[in-house]
Amino acid sequence: MPRARDLGIPLRGEPAEWNAITDVAGVEVGYETLISGDGPLDVGRGPVRTGVTAVLPLGRAAVGRSCPAGWYSLNGNGEMTGTAWLDETGALSLPVGITNTHAVGPVHRGIIDWSIRTDPSLAARWHLPVVAETWDGYLNDINGAHVTTQTAACALDDARSGPLAEGSVGGGTGMNCYGFKGGTGTASRRVRIGSRGYTVGTLMQANFGSRAELVVAGCYLGQVLSEDNPLEETDWLAPPGSGSCITIVATDAPLLPGQCKALARRVPLGLARTGTTGSHFSGDLFLAFSATNVGMLDSSLDSKADSESLPSIEFVPWGQLDPIYEAVVQCVEESVLNVLAASVTMTGRDGHRSPGFPAERLGELLA
Repeated sequence: MPRARDLGIPLRGEPAEWNAITDVAGVEVGYETLISGDGPLDVGRGPVRTGVTAVLPLGRAAVGRSCPAGWYSLNGNGEMTGTAWLDETGALSLPVGITNTHAVGPVHRGIIDWSIRTDPSLAARWHLPVVAETWDGYLNDINGAHVTTQTAACALDDARSGPLAEGSVGGGTGMNCYGFKGGTGTASRRVRIGSRGYTVGTLMQANFGSRAELVVAGCYLGQVLSEDNPLEETDWLAPPGSGSCITIVATDAPLLPGQCKALARRVPLGLARTGTTGSHFSGDLFLAFSATNVGMLDSSLDSKADSESLPSIEFVPWGQLDPIYEAVVQCVEESVLNVLAASVTMTGRDGHRSPGFPAERLGELLA
């Protein structure tokens, strides 16, 4: 699929090799995409337009080991599990799942089952995985229980490094963005702090924004592209701007949990560059982690551990974080635009249609 840079959209910052969250060493991403059926909604049978996206912060080899993490809610009309434990410990130790609103339960269970199969020693511990959601009921049979624990396991089995598919894949399959077909997007940046180089990456499930709000590279295109907007022209349940946005931020810069939370708080600044003002009916929840200091925040049950030995954790000084903040904002903006670049018209339940973004007009419009 084309990406924002392929369309000539001017973007700042230096991407890493794949311009994806997987440019952060150790991070792996997998998808399971479910598409079947057409026509009238028949709950339990379809049409199906949904899936699961899985993120392994430290890869398969370190499932169950912790890394520093923090989260932030711009608007709480959504769900992200495990956040109370994140606040308590600042530690993320299991894969992260992203899916549709009514599939959080099976994905949560699926992550636990898969993790224990991957490392049987984890069976003796408690597990509070992070699972986040956005609502795909405009296109998908969302009450049909099509996402199962096995769907989550397939996404986890698919997880790998390297370049990533975008658009209508994984949990993003049935989503909409600015009145166009939405979905999954990603981007990365290289940053330098003194003599050291780091990578920042984001992965987004975009299901937010009203058409009139859309801004591309500083150009207010939403009202110019107001035609063919069935999500707002038809008598549908949700007001313009409804939906949600889940964004995962990853970096190989060593950070404290509070610094990870500070990265998550910068996500809305990147979203705002694309026009959204944050609808009351949009659940906008963000997670950030540092794929470093592996195991330093583990909650160990080993009573034989040497109580005289204290772990140490490295971190970038607070006063040097600005380049990373800038990278987060740039990555988030580009992730949204990559979603739109990969946007292809999709028709789902009851003939509901989400139009693809008119990429062929973009050069003319930006000029």
